[in-house]
Amino acid sequence: MNLTISGHHLELTPAIREYVQNKLERIKRHFDHVIDIAVILTVDKLTEKEKRQKAEVNLHVRGKDLHAESIAQDIYAAIDTLIDKLDRQVIKYKTKIQDHQHSGIKHIPEPGMPDAGAAAS
Repeated sequence: MNLTISGHHLELTPAIREYVQNKLERIKRHFDHVIDIAVILTVDKLTEKEKRQKAEVNLHVRGKDLHAESIAQDIYAAIDTLIDKLDRQVIKYKTKIQDHQHSGIKHIPEPGMPDAGAAAS
């Protein structure tokens, strides 16, 4: 798995980098078929009082790209909500894959076979 963390108008400190890596462990715990993760952390300075912290992630898994973004006043809060959004997307994708893999023709009864309820009568 390739992990890329970049900052726009923000210096990436080792503490921020480690925080993002620790939070992404939750995603890896749910789904291990992750190919590539790109995290972009941005600070938008609208006015001096209003600083907007933005966190984005692009997650590439087999057959799909997932994208999430979050905006908050604090970069750590933006990362937390970003990981929550991404976690929900990954769980939804994982259940969708598992549902499709397990539905097979063996669950459909054949037309000539009697039902289990009819045999009991």
